[in-house]
Amino acid sequence: MRFLILTKKNLFIIFACVLLAAGTVGIGLDTATKAVQTASTDRKIPIYCVDTKDKVCAISFDAAWGNEQTDTLLDILDENKVKTTFFLVGDWVKKYPDSVKKIAEKGHDIGNHSSTHPYMTQLSSAKMTKELTDCNNEVKKLTGKTPTLFRPPYGDYNNDVVETVNSLSMYCVQWNIDSLDWKDPSPERIVQNCVSKLEPGSIILLHNGAANTPKALQRLIEAIKTKGYKIVPISKILLKGKYTTDAQGKMVKQ
Repeated sequence: MRFLILTKKNLFIIFACVLLAAGTVGIGLDTATKAVQTASTDRKIPIYCVDTKDKVCAISFDAAWGNEQTDTLLDILDENKVKTTFFLVGDWVKKYPDSVKKIAEKGHDIGNHSSTHPYMTQLSSAKMTKELTDCNNEVKKLTGKTPTLFRPPYGDYNNDVVETVNSLSMYCVQWNIDSLDWKDPSPERIVQNCVSKLEPGSIILLHNGAANTPKALQRLIEAIKTKGYKIVPISKILLKGKYTTDAQGKMVKQ
């Protein structure tokens, strides 16, 4: 799950490359600088975290294949009175309708994780739209609600992906904290991966099918609360009204 965020470091590298090209082919410095500024300005970046001073964060689960641990995760969340966000693949929704209903009934956000879990950047705009609408329709059939949050499979996106999502009045949402539970680390390591990077407005990535996620979840919730944070669904952490995302993917009010 590799993707490029235009950090200051990345922009410096791009700028250096443009300057080198400028010197080679005789492009002026002003032109080179404008090229870098354009690359930074035109890049559409999803929401990775939210600009807030409040000690609040969101936990999210991606569900694409198995379902053996979903009930256990829901029970732990219930016991701790925590609401989260589940990003569901349309094929998963069709296969496990009772779980979809249960997630919704317990008050968790249901987000769209595409219909078939493809690399979205390899699709045409029309096919991207179909991936989104097909999943939304399946969720609405079972819950009566249409998802407004979308997470690209594999974290794979480009401008077309973000623009297609936004054209459907949906938010394109990633994460700024990867628990790496999909690599099957120990529960202790999963907790450390998350808590060590926690900051106001963070969005944490977990998976409903990772081997040690249920064992880590209770400890993770306790560790987050010990730091004085409140855990809410992603829909409750997003800013209202017009927004933009900075080079790090932080959602900022316009």
